[in-house]
Amino acid sequence: MATMIQPKKNNTIDFIIVGQGIAGSVLSLSLISAGYAVLVISAPNLSTSSKIAAGIWNPIVFKRLTKSWLADDLVPELQAFYGFWGKELNTTLIHQRSIIKAFTEEQEKKLWIKKSIEGNLFLDKHTYEDLAIDENYTVKSYSKVLQAGNLDVANFIETTKTYLENNQSYREEIFDYHKLKVTENEVNYNSLSASNIIFCDGHLITQNPYFNWIPMKPAKGEVLTIRSTAIKLKQDILNKGFFIMPLGDDLYKVGATYEWEQLNDIPTEKGKDELLKKLNSVLTSPYQIVSHDAAVRPSVIDRRPVVGHHPEYKNLYIFNGLGTKAVMLAPYFAKQLVSNIQNEMPIDEEVNPNRFRKVNSAIFNSNADKTD
Repeated sequence: MATMIQPKKNNTIDFIIVGQGIAGSVLSLSLISAGYAVLVISAPNLSTSSKIAAGIWNPIVFKRLTKSWLADDLVPELQAFYGFWGKELNTTLIHQRSIIKAFTEEQEKKLWIKKSIEGNLFLDKHTYEDLAIDENYTVKSYSKVLQAGNLDVANFIETTKTYLENNQSYREEIFDYHKLKVTENEVNYNSLSASNIIFCDGHLITQNPYFNWIPMKPAKGEVLTIRSTAIKLKQDILNKGFFIMPLGDDLYKVGATYEWEQLNDIPTEKGKDELLKKLNSVLTSPYQIVSHDAAVRPSVIDRRPVVGHHPEYKNLYIFNGLGTKAVMLAPYFAKQLVSNIQNEMPIDEEVNPNRFRKVNSAIFNSNADKTD
């Protein structure tokens, strides 16, 4: 058995990481791989989309059948990262799957064929007929997104937490932003001192006094887990304006909804009804609802992550706003951030928090004028 990567053990903490969702987990492991000492502070009972996420990565934008942003770079990076850490943590983290895209009209099928011929390697060049979902429902015409799959998010979060705990690199508590003291050379939090701190605090960034100027647009999502012996999907994911993903043992995840007003982790009848209406449009056989969950996705108004250091405090960093594509985005941008920290390599300008600085400066100035 290979020797596991061990976090650096000394009396110095290089990075406090706040939050252990997908973002915090990926970043903590990336920093440990680079030789840094980290301490992750996370509260287990707070709402986090990572806890209920299906973990699907999809390199295609279905509306236009184009590659999603940076897909050619993101997919190899996520494969390498989760594959490596699956071996390190002695577990299986990722499952390679195709995504079945059902065609609703002939024009959609023609566009798929055109795009696949043009060289989009994520699109299967073949189209297929008559895929049985259960005994009574068949997808008449479809094709497949290739190089897709899902991360077993719950397993990843839990095994990462155990790994960090075993190496005294994890503290379970609610982070109190007002107890953080920042100086030029270090940060102090309660009895802790560290060289730097990185916030991976998801939608709770709105409560973070150092980064609450980032224009977030969080979205609540709800999912169902059902049990069915009749569904014939065993490996691939069905996408038909919603998804059905096999989990094994006759369990399936069904999702997801989007809600921008009620931002909490409380499942609703409205959300359940929306999912059941979609599910019942393709499933006529009986099934059992095993669980109904909700959480809030940390998305930014321009749909790009926020990665980099604070414009004034160089030892305060943010790694947030990964939204619905956290599984894809986290390994790639964690690598960028670590390279920036180590060697001052540039971070993609599209994710730099400074992109909002001019906008917010104008807002602050405008508000100041009104109070004079």
